Amino acid sequence: MKSPTKGPAEGPAQGPAKTGTGTAHGNTATATAHCDDLAKALEAFRDHGPLIERWGTELARRLGAGARLLVAGNGGSAAQAQHLTAELVGRYRDDRPPFSAVALHADTSSTTAIANDYGVQEVFARQTAAHGRPGDVLLLMSTSGASANLLAAADRAHRLGMTVWALTGRAPNPLQLGADDTLCVDAPLGATVQELHLVAVHMLCEAFDQAVERGEADHGAADTGADGRPGADGRPGVVGRLVGRARTAGRAAPGAPAAPRKGRT
Repeated sequence: MKSPTKGPAEGPAQGPAKTGTGTAHGNTATATAHCDDLAKALEAFRDHGPLIERWGTELARRLGAGARLLVAGNGGSAAQAQHLTAELVGRYRDDRPPFSAVALHADTSSTTAIANDYGVQEVFARQTAAHGRPGDVLLLMSTSGASANLLAAADRAHRLGMTVWALTGRAPNPLQLGADDTLCVDAPLGATVQELHLVAVHMLCEAFDQAVERGEADHGAADTGADGRPGADGRPGVVGRLVGRARTAGRAAPGAPAAPRKGRT
């Protein structure tokens, strides 16, 4: 009698066993190397804290006085740009008034029409000319710092009397030279640069909210003093009152729950 034929599972091993991360030797080393690159770059990135704090305070003053933030980027940087504007128009953590911030790539009809009629290099410059005013801020995000459409937008913004800030990769780069102020991430990989740009976005939002809490966003408001602090009657300015109103909304009844804090998504 013939013995039963052996199935594949009973045959000799065909190589190293597979695991959830690849082979037995896996891709763990590659993933860990990515984390190591990020950790190394993060140490140097900490030195940019004062710059981000200054940007957050200045942005609160300008937007509180009626200026607007325009943000632009390509690809992954476009996603980062829209992340930032969502935090300012919505909220970062606690409730507060909305502020004017526009991600230029998000208007797909305008973006594609401009690209079709004027060329890709004009997609941000033309929108900057349409929406930007003297005193507004244009924030440009680029891992390379060499995108032609961002450089064109920076040039157009300067002609309008706007201030141009940039988040880029390693210095020197063309966008750094074309902006009024630049945060250059010293990292060799674009992925690491983008990850630290997200850290910068969150730090900027934190600094912005703290400046609003201090009353910096009341600078330029009609009912504040010359220094932007509460007016002569001791009352807080327009934004300060709105912040207080937002935080007390829904808490009038004893025991009413506080407004929920933003979750992590």
